[in-house]
Amino acid sequence: MPGGVNSPVRAFGGVDVDPLFIASAKGSKIYDIDGSEYIDYVGSWGPMILGHAHPKVLKAIATASQKGTSFGAPTLAETALAKKIIAAFDSIEKIRLVSSGTEAVMTAIRLARGYTKKDLIIKMAGCYHGHSDSLLVAAGSGLAEGAIASSGGVPDSIAKLTVVIGYND
Repeated sequence: MPGGVNSPVRAFGGVDVDPLFIASAKGSKIYDIDGSEYIDYVGSWGPMILGHAHPKVLKAIATASQKGTSFGAPTLAETALAKKIIAAFDSIEKIRLVSSGTEAVMTAIRLARGYTKKDLIIKMAGCYHGHSDSLLVAAGSGLAEGAIASSGGVPDSIAKLTVVIGYND
């Protein structure tokens, strides 16, 4: 694997340390392959809001997986979840469930560009918003500035459509 990990954000290259390889996790704690314990302030980059290996989540996964794990087609469960989310938030009229934060941000960018008829997007310097070409501009530690791709393979023509701004500037 390039960089020894499955995602550039997990390589820790921007902070010049070796990546942690995690062996297990429970609650708010993660344990690396050397047995060291850490408080997980990252929460798997967002989705672990109930902590790792929460008993109710594990039970729900076990129950749901008995019906199958991936269908490539709509399910009644995802429709029910979408309805619950819409009912909980007055501002939401429609929802699309996606598999990753990258897909969610790409969808938001596509909707914004379609609505505004503008190609430029703004993102914050040093922030990782997902692994798509428009977002791999000045991503990570903040060491890169301006419309400079943080990864090879991102065309300059795409990088130029991303305006990078700093916080409190």
